[in-house]
Amino acid sequence: MAKVRTIDELDPQGKRVLVRVDFNVPIDDGVVTDDTRIRAALPTIQKLIEGGGRVILVSHRGRPAGTGFEEAYSLAPAAKRLAEILDREVILAEDITGPSAQSVVGALEDGQVAVLENVRFDAREKKDDPAFARELAALADVYVNDAFGTAHRAHASTEGVAKLLPAYAGYLMQREVETLTSMLDDPRRPFVAVLGGSKVSDKIKVIDALLDKADVLIIGGAMCFTFLLAEGHEVGKSLVEPEWVERAHDMVAKAKRNDVKLLLPVDVIVAGGIADDAKTQAVSVKEMPNDMMGLDIGPETAEIYADAIRKAASVFWNGPMGVFEMAPFEAGTRRVAEVIANNEDADTIIGGGDSVAAINKFALADQMTFISTGGGASMELVQGEALPGVEALKVR
Repeated sequence: MAKVRTIDELDPQGKRVLVRVDFNVPIDDGVVTDDTRIRAALPTIQKLIEGGGRVILVSHRGRPAGTGFEEAYSLAPAAKRLAEILDREVILAEDITGPSAQSVVGALEDGQVAVLENVRFDAREKKDDPAFARELAALADVYVNDAFGTAHRAHASTEGVAKLLPAYAGYLMQREVETLTSMLDDPRRPFVAVLGGSKVSDKIKVIDALLDKADVLIIGGAMCFTFLLAEGHEVGKSLVEPEWVERAHDMVAKAKRNDVKLLLPVDVIVAGGIADDAKTQAVSVKEMPNDMMGLDIGPETAEIYADAIRKAASVFWNGPMGVFEMAPFEAGTRRVAEVIANNEDADTIIGGGDSVAAINKFALADQMTFISTGGGASMELVQGEALPGVEALKVR
């Protein structure tokens, strides 16, 4: 199998090192409100600084139009936050590959750090445009990808550049791939997978893959209602995907064939609508009111799920149990998060996305074994799909 070169094989001394990071962080009023992804890149950045590299960081943030600079999506606040964390100057270029970027990079000294502006300000990034990749590559001597969160995208800064420069995996990229792969290939058992979120269509490949790996598969979030519909239950006004009912039924059948315990809610929290002041009640899934919608798993379900998680030696969690952002519907997600955190003997892996937001909300992040920074990338890896950003790092 082709080998991925790692940052430990790189001597950065005096070299211009283009590092793809994931600084797609939330910003409010010009201030980074969650610096988790910035901190995740620190081991790689510090290794390069200490090794005398001239560090050039490139990242996207949000979804700009791709027609040039947009203040709302600038990386300036992220660069400022990085400077505060590193306690050293971080120079921000005003563009990506143009005169400002060339000037900033040209003036870098060993151990200095620069940040290019949002790479998605140029529409060529998402098109994996070869000319744009060449412009990026011209800024550097070597390339390091430490942005696992974008590894499932074949973009100029994740795949294109890696084909033009000596390419290496950063520490975060290494750890993400190794941790997720080892969990799937050889998990400690019982292996319990917990999946939530809105749509079965978003998770069907993950469900299919985990039914070949897990001992117990727990389903929550709005997608559970498509499964409940497949099981013959009425679901009121809950979010469902009628066109996916048959596939959900197939997954239930596959679980039985594979001797995987598939857990669905036995009760849910219902309300007339999604609101901070919603009046809620817990009802059996056999007695769903026609005029109400399910917005969280119920207390009985939460305890059934908690019991399965307590017995696990490995836990993989992706997706909330309900609309956890609102107090009336947070209890199910909180209970699942707490019991995962409290299972100190288990390998507990959080598969990115809203699950990370949930454990941060409930202040449980430091009690998890591993938290993935890439929701989409981790899901595709779980599905067994090749990640372009990782494939491009393999020695050819």
